[in-house]
Amino acid sequence: MNVLDEIVGGVREDLAFRRARTPRSELRDRCAALTAPRDCAALLRSGTGVQVIAEVKRASPSRGPLADIVDPAALAADYVAGGAAAVSVLTEQRRFAGSLADLDAVSSRVGVPVLRKDFVVDSYQLWEARAHGADLVLLVVAALGRAQLAELHAEAQEIGLTPLVEVHDEHEVEGAVAAGAGVIGVNARDLRTLRVDRGTFARVAPSIPAGPVRVAESGVRDARDVAALARDGADAVLVGEALVTGDSPGEAVRNLLAGRRPVR
Repeated sequence: MNVLDEIVGGVREDLAFRRARTPRSELRDRCAALTAPRDCAALLRSGTGVQVIAEVKRASPSRGPLADIVDPAALAADYVAGGAAAVSVLTEQRRFAGSLADLDAVSSRVGVPVLRKDFVVDSYQLWEARAHGADLVLLVVAALGRAQLAELHAEAQEIGLTPLVEVHDEHEVEGAVAAGAGVIGVNARDLRTLRVDRGTFARVAPSIPAGPVRVAESGVRDARDVAALARDGADAVLVGEALVTGDSPGEAVRNLLAGRRPVR
């Protein structure tokens, strides 16, 4: 069993507990009371250069605890003040120390799109995401079969969520495109081994057809990385560790944005 399998196994166990506590009908009622969804793809594609999706991230499977985030809403507000176009919130609790409470706190504080970042394996989690204020939801191709990916992608859109479909190689890009993904994230971290290959985006991005927003995930450290990813065709970067481990999250976002124009 690899790391991804272990994470997904834990996600399923925790999901069963939440499903028993909160019926889907209650989530549907909460979603019905929300305002109309935003066009997140358009917001992430800007003529001003690469956008930053800044992440609220307490821990990771590869490094363990990263930051003691007492007030996730305040952190998210700092990100937005620094220029973040969207905020990602980890909600997986076992390996990332996240929660739906974090998603509630952040979505009620910021005016930019909020991504629920988790390992979605059931449509119940889509309703959870929307009910707790998410605008976007992560769908990891490596954790889903093609048929399930297509079903979850379609249902997410029906609910009002923008799916960010995560891939790691050219084969997974095919699955994302077949599902109709309008936002595709290329993760430089292999979720099976947790190793990071910073050349992943440059290698995989050319297989993504024109149209979908291209998001580079993992391994982004500074403005030079952002500039290189912009050169390789990234519309946005998703950054967590480099932001939460620094002294000034807002300033860290501003520093990343200094590299938003491609290096030629």
